[in-house]
Amino acid sequence: MESSSAMVPFPLLTTPIESTYRPCTIPYRFASDSPRKATPAEVAWIDVFRKSIASFRKHAELDDSVSDAQARAAQFSERYGKILDDLQEDPESHGGPPDCVLLCRLREQCLREVGFKDIFKKVKEEENAKSLILFEQVVTLFDNTEDGGKRLENLIRGVFAGNIFDLGAAQAVIFVDNSGADIVLGILPFARELLRRGTQVVLAANDLPSINDVTYSELVEIVSKVKEMKDGREYILGVDAKNLLIVNSGSDLPVIDLSYVSPELAYLSNDADLVVLEGMVKHPEVAEFLGGRLYDCVIKYTEVIP
Repeated sequence: MESSSAMVPFPLLTTPIESTYRPCTIPYRFASDSPRKATPAEVAWIDVFRKSIASFRKHAELDDSVSDAQARAAQFSERYGKILDDLQEDPESHGGPPDCVLLCRLREQCLREVGFKDIFKKVKEEENAKSLILFEQVVTLFDNTEDGGKRLENLIRGVFAGNIFDLGAAQAVIFVDNSGADIVLGILPFARELLRRGTQVVLAANDLPSINDVTYSELVEIVSKVKEMKDGREYILGVDAKNLLIVNSGSDLPVIDLSYVSPELAYLSNDADLVVLEGMVKHPEVAEFLGGRLYDCVIKYTEVIP
C-alpha cells in the first residue's frame, strides 16, 4: 500500500503525545540544561554520528548509479561534518537540539542533497538474495517443532520472551528493520506463523532508503519471491497469505518515530492488538543506558492500557 499523504500520529499512542511519547531511548537533555550548550549526551551522540561519516562516505564512493561519486561523497562528508560541528557549538542550530532522529534526518538530507538516493542498495540486494536461498530451509526447521508454543518462542526470540504466547492476536502490526537475514529469516517466518494462527498481519516498511533498512518497494518484491499461487490463492510455504498486508510507513529514517506515520498505516493500525518493533543494541551508549551489552537482544513487553 503506497503512501502519498501528510504524516499523522500512530493511533495507538497515549495522548497527549507531546508529554507521553519520546521516540529516542536516551534522554538527551533535561529542562535544567542550558539551551545554548550541548549536553554530555548530545556531545556523545554527535561523536557517534561523526565516526560514522567515513563508512558512509566509502559506501557513497562505491555507488555506481551516481556520476562523480567520489567527489559527491567528499561533499557529503564535508557538509555533514560541518553540521555536526555546528550542533556541538550551538545545539539549537539546524533544527536542534540534537537527538538520534534529527542526526539521522540531517545525514540522509545531506546524502540526498549531493545526489545519493540509496548508497546501501547493493549491500541490501546481496543480503536479500543470500537469505532468500535459506528461507525454505529455515521455515522447515521451525515447522518441525510440533509444540506450537515452543515454535513461536523459537520464532520470536530476540523480539519477545518466555511464556506470554497464547498470542491470539486478531491483528498484528510489525515494523520491519534491516534487509537480508533480519527480514527474510527473522520477520517473515514470524509473520507466517501469525498468519497460520489466523492473525491479520501488517508489515510496515520505510518509504525511502536509509542505511540497510528494507524499504516498502523492496519488501513487496521480497514477499513476492516467497509466495506461491495455488488454486488462485497466495501461500507462503503452505500457509494462506490472504491476511498479509504490506504498508508504507512513510518513514525515511533508520529509527522509528511513531508521532509521524503514514495515514495508510494509521488506518490499518486502529484495531491492532499486537504491535512489534524490533531492532538491536548497536551503540555502547544505549547498552549502558539499558544495563546491557553491545548487540544484546532487548526484550520488552508492554501491555496495552484499556
